[in-house]
Amino acid sequence: MSNHDIFGLATETPMVSVKQMARQISPKVMAKLEYMNPACSHYYRVASAIVRDAEERKLIHPGMTLVDWTFGNSGIALAMAGVSRGYKLLLAAPDKISQEKQHMLRALGAELVITPSDALPGEERSCMNVAESLERSISNSFFTGMYKNPLSLKVHREATGSEIYRQTEGRVTHVFVPMVSGAMVFGIGAFLKAKNPKIQIIGVESQGSIYASLFRDGMPGDPALSELEELGSRQPSAFWDPSVLDDVVQVSDYDAFNCARELLRMEAVFGGGASGAAMAAALRAGASYGPDDCVVAVMNDFGGYYLSKMYRDEWMRKHGFYRKVKSALEQITAEDILHLKVRRDLIFAYPENTLAEVFEMMKQSDVSQLPIVSYNAPIGSISENKILSILIENDDAMNAKVVGFMERPFPVCRLDATISELSDKLQQSASGVLISLSDGRLQLLTKSDLIDALTHK
Repeated sequence: MSNHDIFGLATETPMVSVKQMARQISPKVMAKLEYMNPACSHYYRVASAIVRDAEERKLIHPGMTLVDWTFGNSGIALAMAGVSRGYKLLLAAPDKISQEKQHMLRALGAELVITPSDALPGEERSCMNVAESLERSISNSFFTGMYKNPLSLKVHREATGSEIYRQTEGRVTHVFVPMVSGAMVFGIGAFLKAKNPKIQIIGVESQGSIYASLFRDGMPGDPALSELEELGSRQPSAFWDPSVLDDVVQVSDYDAFNCARELLRMEAVFGGGASGAAMAAALRAGASYGPDDCVVAVMNDFGGYYLSKMYRDEWMRKHGFYRKVKSALEQITAEDILHLKVRRDLIFAYPENTLAEVFEMMKQSDVSQLPIVSYNAPIGSISENKILSILIENDDAMNAKVVGFMERPFPVCRLDATISELSDKLQQSASGVLISLSDGRLQLLTKSDLIDALTHK
């Protein structure tokens, strides 16, 4: 039977491969797009479950006012689930939430009470305390408590966790999950650990959040402000269960915002800052994983809610976060190009070799140019064209040492040199570029290698 209820949809959120940004690491990296649903966040599943449950338990009925505090996304999901059923919404939110979220909430008919972001949990002016106070003072109201409601944990255990396992065909080895209330990471972790205890569950939080210290030392860290929304907490989770966590890592605002911007440009994944943090953590850790590993990063927030903030260059510059986003082309490096080549040891000549010996090397190796090396350092080069011009002028020169006829040495670049940098070098009268490998050896790249890389990108 078809299901036409917008909050009753059983459709899975997509999971997509991350290719360009993960090309330099061994494991397969996937992005779980939890923001791709009607409410544009992972709270979509939770909000409907909470409203339906409260109705079934006769705790609420249409006409009542639902009250809660929110960082924006949970409030939007709650408003969509509640307003369409005839409920009013009253929400307390910190002043750092984006204008887009505020406009969206008001468009949905929710009433907003804005509170100072620097207020700590327990202070009367904090959004948590303000929301609870509002609920007590308003008749015919109900506090939904989305961040502490046990249904949040149940939804992520039964729906999100099972989807990740099913969509990776059980091959998932590491999952990076943004942490706010903790319901998502502990729900996903509980399901996946039950399926395979070896699956690593890594919580991701902002710098200044308290979970990493709580996990490692048993005590919450000192809370500090962050510009990231939908990530981190200043108080312990009601769902705290370290038995399903393998680590908690922190990501800076700078890295989170810039990773999210690169995700949009390079992978067409339009996530917010929390999603960027999860992916930044996954890519950073993935450098030490193997080719048989499958890494999933959960994308929990929608980038469209941050057009006035992290996706606006002026805002990024003002806060010291701006970094020019590289295009997919600029991301191709010398290391990537070398991966496409059939690798073999570099053929080179010594200064004391004769032109005849050098020409024989070229014929045997089917190359048209050679670097000339002394004490492991390139000091010059020689090409077939150069040898031909020498012989036209002096046919006895074949027995002369090549050092007397050297051309300019090939420029040397690092493995992380971009294809644009390599192209610039080759345009400057160089017929090849030497790449310095981590073990001290050299490899040669030519224009044809760059062309091959561009046609395979």
